[in-house]
Amino acid sequence: MRIAVVHCKTASAEEWVVTVATVSAALAMSGLVPFEARLLLAHVIDRDRAWLAAHGEAPLTRDQALAFDALARRRRDGEPVAYLTGRREFFGLDLEITRDVLIPRPETELLVELALSWLGKNASARVLDLGSGSGAVALAIARELPQAGVVGADLSAAAVALARRNAERLGIGNVTFVESDWFLRLPPERFALVVANPPYVAEEDPHLGRGDLRFEPVSALASGGEGLDAIRAIVVAAPGYIEPGGALAFEHGHDQAAAARALLRDAGFGEIASARDLAGIERVTYGRL
Repeated sequence: MRIAVVHCKTASAEEWVVTVATVSAALAMSGLVPFEARLLLAHVIDRDRAWLAAHGEAPLTRDQALAFDALARRRRDGEPVAYLTGRREFFGLDLEITRDVLIPRPETELLVELALSWLGKNASARVLDLGSGSGAVALAIARELPQAGVVGADLSAAAVALARRNAERLGIGNVTFVESDWFLRLPPERFALVVANPPYVAEEDPHLGRGDLRFEPVSALASGGEGLDAIRAIVVAAPGYIEPGGALAFEHGHDQAAAARALLRDAGFGEIASARDLAGIERVTYGRL
């Protein structure tokens, strides 16, 4: 059985009337790449993608078909899938995502991998995640190192509330989220490791008006004329919050590694280096006190 859609114009608006629908037909007519179409339809009918693959001829209700069509149209207009479904996977975690936060990217998992490799012999360490957003990085570290104490800080009250919800839903209890402008409102404490995924896009970068970035909070993306204002503020203040022998690591733009290393040298860090992501781009720079 295939989908039958009648496109009717009324005096007030255009309305889609779905008479018959199946999983396979809805996916085929969505106009989306298959992976994204399956994510959206699975969200609408509250099933996983494995179920969709096994039940291609399963009927959809009229409401389900219309809801899927509405989401597909929004995706075709460029709205990110994570905002449409309210979910994003990061480092094996199923995170709730809202428009208040940056959508976690796969390349940011490099920051978590480096943190885990450094903390392997210090599993009970204290870790600080700056600009925690949805809590992705802090929660990933906390889950992998249950003896560690992790603090996530974000200026946005909405982001902090979201990160706390994610922690509670995932059952991760060794992490705390606080509202703070970088280090400003943190209690006096030193950490074995400080990590950050701060804004690092130049304010006039044309990419801010393209693709998914159009829908994400500018405050989580742009930082000054060179994109380095947030990174500079973090690096300058970090020595006051890192214990001797501790480290600072942060994500940055594809062309900012050299500038990031220079900032760390000027702030008194040693053992400075940059790590490349899977695309071969220098994505994370770090140094040790």
